[in-house]
Amino acid sequence: MPELPDVEGFRRVLDEHAGEPIRSVRVYDTGVLRGVGERGLGDALRGHRFEHPRRHGKWLLAPAEGPVLMLHFGMTGSLSWHPAGEARHPHDRVAWRLDDGELRFRDMRKLQGVHLAADRAQAQRTLDDLGPDALQVTRRRLGELLSGRRARLKTALTDQSLIAGLGNLLADEICWRARVNPLRGAADLDEKDLDALHRAMRKVLRDSVRAERVPPRDTWLTGVRDEPEAPCPRCGTPLSSRRVSGRRTVWCSTCQPS
Repeated sequence: MPELPDVEGFRRVLDEHAGEPIRSVRVYDTGVLRGVGERGLGDALRGHRFEHPRRHGKWLLAPAEGPVLMLHFGMTGSLSWHPAGEARHPHDRVAWRLDDGELRFRDMRKLQGVHLAADRAQAQRTLDDLGPDALQVTRRRLGELLSGRRARLKTALTDQSLIAGLGNLLADEICWRARVNPLRGAADLDEKDLDALHRAMRKVLRDSVRAERVPPRDTWLTGVRDEPEAPCPRCGTPLSSRRVSGRRTVWCSTCQPS
């Protein structure tokens, strides 16, 4: 599932081609278009140039000299660069042809997709219901966001209206690094817990952005969480698992006591 680090990687891919003219727009599957048709997308972008894109949480915004292309990658989406003539993947849904190749939006499950805003103001309105980007959240702001929340910590961290960008893998990794149980109430954390949680969030996000994904390293929870009867990478205790708000949640009962 693409989370903040993945989308930051897609932003870098697009940024490498900022300023190049969009020669054509090819829609292979209209099932990923949201609020715009095939013809409207092509007419709005053809002949324009992508300006430097930005990311907020899991959203990628690409201004194009007026209209703003907005991409949300859902569970299985990606954006990648391909040289001219490279064979199309079965899950490539939209391609933006530039001079020497094309940017391709690929998505197997098509849960989110391709949006188009008329201008920057309309694009910003789409983001108004989101919380601050996780990379920008200060320690003080984190405490303010979690105080008074009745939800479990895992639910609060993955609530995009509270903090934008954290998904299932990042939330579990952050809690594990901070030695805080994800099943605890978000409002029940003390100052020591919040300090640890913020330090862990900054470290995990920095390392993950550098890798352009949540890296599946053996020393990370992410590297072992899907193994049968996986041991905690830190203490060796068999990891615990249950669903929280519909998401599989993994933690260590020894390192993260309830």
